[in-house]
Amino acid sequence: MKVVVIGAGPSGLVACKSLLEAASTDFPFDPIVLEQEADIGGTFRYRSYQNATLVSSKQLTSFSDFRLPFEHPDHLTLEEYVDYLRAYCKNFGITERIHLQTKVVSVSRNPDGGHIVSYVKKTPSGEWESTLHTINAAYVALCTGLHVIPSIPVVPGLEHVLNPENHASGTTPSAYHSVEYKSRTQLAGRRVMILGTGETGMDLAYEAAKAGAKEVVLCSRSGFLSFPKALNDFEIFGFGFKKTDKAGVPIDSLITNLAETAYVHPWVASTHIRWFVSDFVIKRLMWFLTGTQAGCNQWVGELEPERLGRAYVFLNKSHKAMPYINRPYKSRPAILEYMSRYIDPPEDMPPHTDFTVDLAPFPSHFLPNGRAVFPSSKRKDAIRMQKRDVRPDLVIYATGYRQEFSFLDKDGEYPTPGDADVRNVVRTGDESIAFIGFVRPGVGAIPPISEMQTFFWISLLKGQVKRPLPPPHYHLLVKDTARIKYGVDHSAYMSTLAKDIGAAPGLWQLWWEHGTHVTVCYCFGAAFTTFYRLVGPYASPLAPHISKTELWDTVTRRGLLGNLIMGLIPMVFYLAVSALALGLELALTLGGLMRV
Repeated sequence: MKVVVIGAGPSGLVACKSLLEAASTDFPFDPIVLEQEADIGGTFRYRSYQNATLVSSKQLTSFSDFRLPFEHPDHLTLEEYVDYLRAYCKNFGITERIHLQTKVVSVSRNPDGGHIVSYVKKTPSGEWESTLHTINAAYVALCTGLHVIPSIPVVPGLEHVLNPENHASGTTPSAYHSVEYKSRTQLAGRRVMILGTGETGMDLAYEAAKAGAKEVVLCSRSGFLSFPKALNDFEIFGFGFKKTDKAGVPIDSLITNLAETAYVHPWVASTHIRWFVSDFVIKRLMWFLTGTQAGCNQWVGELEPERLGRAYVFLNKSHKAMPYINRPYKSRPAILEYMSRYIDPPEDMPPHTDFTVDLAPFPSHFLPNGRAVFPSSKRKDAIRMQKRDVRPDLVIYATGYRQEFSFLDKDGEYPTPGDADVRNVVRTGDESIAFIGFVRPGVGAIPPISEMQTFFWISLLKGQVKRPLPPPHYHLLVKDTARIKYGVDHSAYMSTLAKDIGAAPGLWQLWWEHGTHVTVCYCFGAAFTTFYRLVGPYASPLAPHISKTELWDTVTRRGLLGNLIMGLIPMVFYLAVSALALGLELALTLGGLMRV
């Protein structure tokens, strides 16, 4: 059964490895990876830049059975992560299955079943050859990624910014997408405007400040939710809660399993009460610790109230620019600052005291003299920027990416990721083509999700998925008009896939097979893929040891107080809510008011 995997980023690599391991007499999967670039790594290799690091922790991002050494930092540089992927390929013997500089030009339906994949290879001179090669494939895994084709919105009047006459002599104005940014030398001495307050936009704002830019204006469409990728130092009544030698507790390892993903009544899951309650608590905790509910020590750029929280948006975990952004807005009474305060990491503090990264709305247009015009509103940053004369000589679009699948034959009626109604992986009745890695978690990482999606797809092909599938209660809550609709709650999505394929462990089974240590770790740990390899069809002999060592470390690093506040108390509360829902369901069933 030839399987063509398109793309050699993390999603394509884990799909290839998982298919190889799942091959059997009845399902002799024979995967091959086609990658148009000259190296593996995808976005992490070809859309990286100087000083870029992962915002997801190594504990969450690493694949389930190939872990990084303990001495590695929690958050890797992109170069380190690509090295990890190379080691992964070598360890599992998939390097020889990867065909680099091989571009897929067409995927069409084979009248005899399956798909015909046509591709070309690059010649030694760097040109794509004219000879077309084909593969008859039983299955196709699309792993081309969410972040490939730059999305560049039109801003009227940009040509005035690019007019050298509007700038000082010797200045060469320019505008480009963030995919073209590579190092601080591109920012030094420039008047920089960055469009977009995602994690890349925030990174670039920080890099521009550190590079010695003359001015940095960071433009936001509708706000953002800022949190550090690792919890750092807090003080409460003068007593410090210091970060550990591992640079804090990774924020993506805080949400616990028991009662958040395991043993959740369907009614509780469908109402998303867990998300709303945690949002309510976190907002009040952030106000007490930092003085603002908008985010962690975030004093401007807040989202509108109906979108502020875990249930709605992607957390922005690039936090380093916030000290520069906060400066004109932060105002907290001294008495509250004595009671509690968040301490920005020293390496992220401004090198000089007067530099500010100006937050602003997206410009509506540029005037003939190159000045940016910002729409008026009641936003704090909009009011402040109405008085500013902003004339950038460098505009960077940190506006994300869009997806295109022009190589899919239109006559073949192929689905797109938006059509993948079966767990966001395949379209109903069209299981031979899968989309791996085309969801984005609000807090989490795509590579481990891709691993679970591959497990789900393999189980689907083998007829081992439990039917009927329960309703999907893992999507982030967005309006119909939202630009991005592929957001999911990492924990809810991972556990849903695990339950579908019989890989979500029950507590009694877990204790019986692996003992108390692993069971407690699972209850207090986050939705690590390794936990879903303790039992079930993809059980790994490595999973118990990883759980008792590396993953146990993520639990103990929170400390007793952290595990009480972020673990035990939420568990007891949510278990009580689910027990109440179960009791009500039983009463209605026994009373004849509801059918089982």
